[in-house]
Amino acid sequence: MEDWSNWLGPAEWQAVRLSLRVSLVATLASLPLGILAAYALARWTFWGKPLLNGLVHLPLILPPVVTGYLLLLTFGRRGAVGEFLEQFGIVLSFRWTGAALAAAVMAFPLMVRAIRLALEAVDPKLEAAARTLGASPAWVFATVTLPLALPGVVAGSILAFAKAMGEFGATITFVSNIPGETQTIPSAIYAFLQVPGGEAAAGRLVIVSVALAMGALLLSELLARRVARRVAGA
Repeated sequence: MEDWSNWLGPAEWQAVRLSLRVSLVATLASLPLGILAAYALARWTFWGKPLLNGLVHLPLILPPVVTGYLLLLTFGRRGAVGEFLEQFGIVLSFRWTGAALAAAVMAFPLMVRAIRLALEAVDPKLEAAARTLGASPAWVFATVTLPLALPGVVAGSILAFAKAMGEFGATITFVSNIPGETQTIPSAIYAFLQVPGGEAAAGRLVIVSVALAMGALLLSELLARRVARRVAGA
């Protein structure tokens, strides 16, 4: 019987573990801001709303290399934000935390869009009824809006996680391709394809990447159907 524990080599396992770590941190760290941005776009009316919507979705339109370069200019050691953070011992460029930042930025539009659609599906009359009973806006959001939109929040988080797992262009531009530090699955595939005899290792990582992505998409689809049934039955 084949020993599946040895199916991936040490360098491949290292890339898989780092990808999972980077994607999980990117998703969890961006989730609060994603919920806030989605709520603002779904419910608030304010000057500059189209600009906010454009900024949120800009990573989907820009070439990933451009996004990575902008991150390097902003959060690099000589960047305005990066130089300030370095005073507190926080360095993002050429670190796995920078890979998480790049993945979070690239996955943010997918997360916000899924959460926004879920929030827009919540009946405002339910929120209004809670407010007439004396509940504060924050309490209404925490006890009425968010629970009803929770499937969308979960779906958006899963999509963001899957997108972060596959992020390459912005990551390699911002934090390079350092084994054990910033070499995620896409970066490892690229590196293996540059050396003779690396096709087999790259192929195994491709299989892992496809399996993770398909699993995330299927789970997201199941949650989306649950939202649709809830809205239809409201």
